[in-house]
Amino acid sequence: MTVLHNPVLRGFAPDPSMVRVGDWYYVATSSFEWFPTIPLHRSRDLAHWEYAGHVRGAVPGDSLAGVPDSGGVWAPSLSWDGERFWVTYTVVRSVGTPYFDLDTYISTASRIGGEWSTPRRVASHGFDPALFHEDGRLWLLNLQNDHRPGGERFAGIVATELDRQTLEPVGGTHLLLQHDRLIEGPKLLRRDGWYHLVLAEGGTGWEHGVRVARSKELTGPYELDERPLLTTRDDPGVPLQKAGHGELVETADGQWLLSHLTARPLHTPQGRRCTLGRETAIQAVTWDGEGWPRLAQGGWHPAAEVEVPTRPHPLPPAAPPEDLSWPWSTLREPPDPSWADTTSRPGWIRLRGRHGPESRWAASLLAQRLTEHHAEAEVTVEARPVTFTQAAGLVLWYNPEAYLALDLTWGEPEGETQRGQQWRGTRGRGRGPGRTVLSLVERDEDGLRQVTVVDVPADGRMDGPVDRRMQESVDGRVEGPVDPRVDGPVDPRVEGPGDRRVEGQVDGRPVTLGVTVEAAEARFWYVRDGVRTAVGPALDFGRLSDDHGSRLRFTGAMAGIHARDLVDAAFTADFTGFRLTCTPG
Repeated sequence: MTVLHNPVLRGFAPDPSMVRVGDWYYVATSSFEWFPTIPLHRSRDLAHWEYAGHVRGAVPGDSLAGVPDSGGVWAPSLSWDGERFWVTYTVVRSVGTPYFDLDTYISTASRIGGEWSTPRRVASHGFDPALFHEDGRLWLLNLQNDHRPGGERFAGIVATELDRQTLEPVGGTHLLLQHDRLIEGPKLLRRDGWYHLVLAEGGTGWEHGVRVARSKELTGPYELDERPLLTTRDDPGVPLQKAGHGELVETADGQWLLSHLTARPLHTPQGRRCTLGRETAIQAVTWDGEGWPRLAQGGWHPAAEVEVPTRPHPLPPAAPPEDLSWPWSTLREPPDPSWADTTSRPGWIRLRGRHGPESRWAASLLAQRLTEHHAEAEVTVEARPVTFTQAAGLVLWYNPEAYLALDLTWGEPEGETQRGQQWRGTRGRGRGPGRTVLSLVERDEDGLRQVTVVDVPADGRMDGPVDRRMQESVDGRVEGPVDPRVDGPVDPRVEGPGDRRVEGQVDGRPVTLGVTVEAAEARFWYVRDGVRTAVGPALDFGRLSDDHGSRLRFTGAMAGIHARDLVDAAFTADFTGFRLTCTPG
């Protein structure tokens, strides 16, 4: 037996669809506006998971340009017909409107990490589709959306038989079930003469859950179980919240499992905040005397530790990516050498600035998922911004209305007010050449706020207070006692004995930027003379969550690097030594 610790896929990994093939278990998760599309993971023991590739080409043209935040690829469903893997999913191009403007696709592959077939569009009644294979027949299940005034956006679960070769409908569409509570994400299995319809119930927030219905006939009528299989809606104190969107899977020896999404909230003065997004978890399942599935531990709350019938297969630590593959992710398009170059300067990533961070078309951003509530990111950047329209740096990202960024950019000479387009040197109308600065900004639905600006003087030294709580040498040794009572400025001449010197960038000289996340707080810093120096106050990291603000949010917080050049799209910045460390606890 093996004990797994939920979530098994930590950080932004929602809407899991799990299938077993032989001794391997595979999971597909939603990617929304991010690339790679439909990340795939695999495990032999259900406790240790590794990245196994993604569904390459899932989006026609490899572009989600213009797709809204939290749009894109929703809720893939993975299946196996005995010969091939199948995946069906929906590309959602409108969010928060009566019309989801969506397209449902199907793709297949002989190997999970192999080449996937060109996706083919099929009947697109709604989102969160699934496939059911039985006796050589293929069925597509989906949510039905009634966009009309007075209609229900979640108007029931439907099933359509498809021709296995052409994927054209065979016969009509069957309405399987309607329910007063929101239901979606249908998965179908057959056991002991019953068709079991596994449903997501209550929406993917705090009311989320899993409900099961069953019928003797595939096309119904279906009767609902009188109680949920899984939910935490009745107890906000359960560590794993938002539990729902489940799928039942049978093990090789006839036992049963439930994969589902969940979230680990932080409890903040502003309420519960799930900064890590929705994650993937697994529960053990039994069947009661009446033939309904039940959690093995009893009740309907998810367990953080679960014993599963596998032999342990630990994995070696994942090697750092040699290129821009996983765990790197990009917005609305895969990375391309035209803006993310790893060859011109070996050991560095060169980003060419394009649109601003709020663009839905051409954002030069590379990011990785945060997987724990305690995390640290740092990177060394070298750049020569000559106008305020150019910038590059380190970012904590949720979406264009929720991010924190520390950037190298250009500012007017000290004492001169902002007067529009001004350049370093003689091109502009400013009284002097301007200056290189570190700019810390935060963004939420109310707009962009300048938190602080730190000058990068011409001698390469960066002035400003050193926070002894962050006074740590580059090689990881803490210099002297860390006294949490020290809140005020400390002599900036204090130097650490780090084994290398990384000073403030000026005229292209590199600077190391970093950020430390502790629960709902984020503190940015830079490195001078081997010592970390705070930039600005602690910021509210809880805003980078599914739960902040008034709009629908479905992804999770990321840390990464970005660059912009709003005028010429030619400015470049070089990055090296990116490190993201996430610590459980």
